[in-house]
Amino acid sequence: MAMRYLALGDSYTIGEDVAASGRWPVQLAAALRDSGIALDDPHIIATTGWTTDELDAGIDADAPQGPFDLVSLLIGVNDQYRGRSVDDYRPHFTALLERALGFAGGRPSRVLVLSIPDWGVTPYAVASGRDRVQIGQELDAYNTAAAAICAGHGVTFIDITDLSRDFGGEAVMLAADGLHPSAAMYALWHQRAYPVARVQLADEGTH
Repeated sequence: MAMRYLALGDSYTIGEDVAASGRWPVQLAAALRDSGIALDDPHIIATTGWTTDELDAGIDADAPQGPFDLVSLLIGVNDQYRGRSVDDYRPHFTALLERALGFAGGRPSRVLVLSIPDWGVTPYAVASGRDRVQIGQELDAYNTAAAAICAGHGVTFIDITDLSRDFGGEAVMLAADGLHPSAAMYALWHQRAYPVARVQLADEGTH
């Protein structure tokens, strides 16, 4: 029987403006299958624009049934976009991480969290007139908080923010809207997550 994967998030997980095959969790699952791990395509609970509390409500509505063999979480950019403080984000993120752990059967080794990319480097941000330095600083604060919470729960935190800053302004790395990543950018993300997920799942292969 193939292993099960639950991917939780927002536009970055559902892959706004890219084909389903280009979403980073779908690319990750395909790469793991290519390595010999029997893993289903992810069950995705994510919607463009979702904040932490909206993801929480979305999980309630979807009511996924665990345990899952792999759970990924990437959430928070819309909290920052709407001007919410890190102090507001921290407890919401903690609650979602604990839900993710529950879906993974209480196994921290089966959960991975990706950092929030910096949308401040995108053409959309340039055109918006918002303070791009401030955007980056606020996202750094969010990611620092999330990394500390993950460490406290024994969960691997994978930093992909540098990839967004290095390449996120390039046309090939952007969807048509000039804001969301393209499948090419998602490929960089899944390649960074792959070694972690490979180790996490290699102890079973199939079951």
